[in-house]
Amino acid sequence: LGERIRSRKLSPVELAEGYLERGQSIGPRLNAFATLTGDLALKQARAAEKEIAAGRHRGPLHGVPYAVKDLVAVPGYPTTWGAPPLAHQTFDYNATIIERLNQAGAVLIGKAAMIELAGGLGYSAGNASLTGPARNPWNTDCWTCGSSSGSGAIVSAGLAPWALGSDTRGSILCPTSWCGVSGMRPSFGRVSRWGAMAIAWTMDKLGPLARTADDCGLVLSVIAGHDPKDFDSLPAGKAEFHYPRPARASKRPLRIGRLTNVWNETDPEVEGAVDAALKVLEMDGAKVTDAEIPDGPYEEAAELTILMEAASSFQDLILSGRCAGLVDPVGQINGYASMEFTAADYLQVQRVRTFLQKQIDKLFDDYDVLCAAGESSVAEKLSAPPEEDSAGPIERRAPDGISSLCGIPALSVPCGFNKGRLPIGIQFMARALNDHMVIESAHRYQQHTDWHRQRPPVS
Repeated sequence: LGERIRSRKLSPVELAEGYLERGQSIGPRLNAFATLTGDLALKQARAAEKEIAAGRHRGPLHGVPYAVKDLVAVPGYPTTWGAPPLAHQTFDYNATIIERLNQAGAVLIGKAAMIELAGGLGYSAGNASLTGPARNPWNTDCWTCGSSSGSGAIVSAGLAPWALGSDTRGSILCPTSWCGVSGMRPSFGRVSRWGAMAIAWTMDKLGPLARTADDCGLVLSVIAGHDPKDFDSLPAGKAEFHYPRPARASKRPLRIGRLTNVWNETDPEVEGAVDAALKVLEMDGAKVTDAEIPDGPYEEAAELTILMEAASSFQDLILSGRCAGLVDPVGQINGYASMEFTAADYLQVQRVRTFLQKQIDKLFDDYDVLCAAGESSVAEKLSAPPEEDSAGPIERRAPDGISSLCGIPALSVPCGFNKGRLPIGIQFMARALNDHMVIESAHRYQQHTDWHRQRPPVS
């Protein structure tokens, strides 16, 4: 799209109008959008068309539409955080990531629906949202997964070429996998979160969902960079991301570690699709060997960090009692329990977390990337919150939880379908700050496959 716009074979205005029309006609059937930003989109598209006609081309996203998860501040429109108590919340400033996209000439067509508070106070079902459950374009009886639920539906259904999501513990990777698209969680600190809702300051990240790993790289090159307003932003010189990067000088085969001990139980069809994907990479010259995550309380550390930091992030909502207005019964009460943790509890978890991060980092002495299923199953049917606690055994080594806890980059791309025509994903993880490696690995796979070109039955 960017190249066709740059060469003036495609009008940014007509493109924005087309996506807005799809958003209006298809979006409500999927509960995909919280808000369409039609007036802003057409204003930005007209400006892009004039600039490009005058020879002022800003880069790969100039004139290209996108959607942003509704926890990112955009003035003039509600930023609801997906929560009924905040349905009319507004901010009079742009988040840093929106400023970067404005400077790149991108066209914002809507705010994507999301799970309330991005699941920060917990939730038990996909209907925990101000806008209702986000429905999967591949089967509308199924959920899209994760708190970036609307972003997954939007990209999968072709309601925007790409969308921004957020990921604290898998909320980009999960909808990416279940919706059959490509999605990337960058290294911690690569992309500024200033102006975005906080759940857990030491784990929150913003990143793109798109059609391909290549598209994710292009978007990341625009949104990455140091921001003094975000105290966890990587320093200048490390935060920036250039894409595509020059070809690697090393001719060493790509070293892939197939993680064999991450999920409690993996759907056989999912496992088969991931094995087939790794065979494709082996045929491309990669060296694939089995790898194991070392023992450790990864999931416990991730969940406890989120619970304790979220109790601070949403303190006003909890202490005022307004959390009673949330949709999900877990979210209505969970904050009160989380506020009972002590500073000593938090510090002990962070000591353990540092040890776990070192364990994971050491794995990358032997592997360029670690691979696993994007999710252990395909998309699940939408259901109401259970009347009783029906939680199964804890997923102690869920790879999305491990990689998010450790702040390392991860990217999931589609690698097949089950018999019911629901998408399956494979995820790539690399050492912290080696974001290029996950993009390169996934891109190499997509050069030999066409799963990312498949489209769900919506029109």
